[in-house]
Order: sequence, then structure tokens, then C-alpha cells
Amino acid sequence: MATSNDMQVIFGTGPLGLSVMRELVRQGKRVRMVNGRGKADLPAGVELIASDAYLVENTRRVTEGAAVVYQCAQPRYHEWAEKFPALQASILEGAAANGAKLVIGENLYMYGEVDGPIHEGRPYNATTRKGKTRAQMAEAALTAHRDGKLKVTIGRGSDFFGPQVLDSSLGERVFAPALQGKTASATGSLDLPHTYTYIDDFGKALVSLGEDEEALGRAWHVPNAEPLTQRQLITMIFDEIGRSPRMSGMGKFMLRIGGLFIPEARETVEMMYEFEKPFIVDDSQYKRTFGDHATPLRDAIRATVAWYRQHLQADTA
Repeated sequence: MATSNDMQVIFGTGPLGLSVMRELVRQGKRVRMVNGRGKADLPAGVELIASDAYLVENTRRVTEGAAVVYQCAQPRYHEWAEKFPALQASILEGAAANGAKLVIGENLYMYGEVDGPIHEGRPYNATTRKGKTRAQMAEAALTAHRDGKLKVTIGRGSDFFGPQVLDSSLGERVFAPALQGKTASATGSLDLPHTYTYIDDFGKALVSLGEDEEALGRAWHVPNAEPLTQRQLITMIFDEIGRSPRMSGMGKFMLRIGGLFIPEARETVEMMYEFEKPFIVDDSQYKRTFGDHATPLRDAIRATVAWYRQHLQADTA
């Protein structure tokens, strides 16, 4: 197990990287974060380094002295197929060169469209570009572990939400309009059960995986609260705010129109299968092995609403 004196290096200062950082800081660990800009709003004592992580010489340098490396970085959504494998391969090489354990945060795209609960034993049957990219990257990382190149473990979350999460199906297009008294815009059907991952549960799970040798050499589905329909979840959001719920579901047609102008919207179309049938994640293996620390949905929504309220106030100040 890592001690408080061991350096923990996090690639990426997006919502997932920041959630990992918060958990490590809570545990008193030394934390270094890496992004390409060298800018991020971090608490005192957390080191920030600007580095081009596509270059192996850089990832070797910034992971020197690290006990655990957390891979939470990614290119822009529409650049995944072209850039993501090279980025992660460079981070893996850097961690391996310094004898660090590598913990990777992933989503569930590699499984493709499935019938029934999604568990870790499902084959990688993705037919989408981004799903195939995720499968390729996961296989490369786990092969490196099996070959003895370095120690690897993977935590997989569903569509996530929470503080600082903007670009998500349960992100800015839902919380901001709800706070402004407007119509929340969901993705796909409003009335199918869907598992969502609270971002701080995701970060805490990655830290747990990084601390336990039993986690190594495989992927784990991080703990989630019970699946609800988007209508139920968004109604809970409006209840927390104190407004009557107003919502709509955006289908493929509208996303294709948006994709004419917004690359990220265009890339979302191929993932719409997640919102056209029940999307239920089986996280029982993680919960049995490491415990169930999933935040109750009402508590997670309360924290997310509070963050969005401050975020919107700052934007208008």
C-alpha cells in the first residue's frame, strides 16, 4: 500500500482527475497533477506541471518518484480515434520506466451494445469508433501488465455527473437550465433505467484500486447508486432546486443537426444506443471486494446543484 510520503501523479485536470486529487488530498498524499496548459484551480500543496504527455520523455520526467500514476487524461472527444491510443501509450511508458503502478479511468464503450446488465466479463464487442478505441487501449494496458512491464488496474464508470462535470449527458445541459428555470435537455429516452456514476465515487474508487494489490491485472466497474430513468433523476434535480420539472429528450436527428456545427455532438450520435434501451451496470464485483461507497443519489444531486449554482454565479459576475 502506498504511504503518505509516496508521490501520486495524475494525468489530466478534468473532472475525473480532480476527483482523484480530492480523495488523495483527503488521505494526506503528495499529489502532482499534469496537463498541457499548466493552469488549473488546485488547492494549496498540490503540484501542477505543464507537459506534453504525447512525448515519452516528458511522461518519464513527470512520473519520476511516483508510486502510483493515475491516467485520467484524454484528447477532445472527436479526436479519440486519432490521438487517444498514443496518449495513453506514452503515459504507460513513463510509468513503466519509473516502476510506478498505473491506474486507468475508463468508461464502458468497449462493450458495445448489450442486452442485460453490463459486467466485467462481457466481451469487447464495440462497433463504434470510440468503443473500438477504448477496447484497443484496454487490451494494450492489460497486456503490458501480463507481460510484466508494469502493474496495471482499470476502473470503469458509466456516464458521470457531479461537481465540475460539464460535458456529460447529465451535465451542463441538464443542471444549468434547471437552475435558470428553463427546460433541461436530456439525451435519448427519458423513461429507460440508466446507471449514472457520481464523479467523486469514481475518483475514490480509482484511489482504492491503486492501493490494493488484489485490484491488479483487470478492470473493475466502480460503485454506483441504483439506476433510475432520466425522468426520475431530472425530477430529483428540480426537486432539489425547488422548481417544477421541465425536460425534453434529444434524439439522433437533433444531434446530427447539432453535429453540423459542434464536433462533440456529431460524435455523440454513435453512442445513442446507451439511451435507447435500459443501460444497467453491474458493479457487484467491486462492492464485494472493496466495499460499497456509492453516494446516495439525493446527496450527489444536492452537491452537484450547489456546485452548479456557484459556477453559474461566477459566470455572471
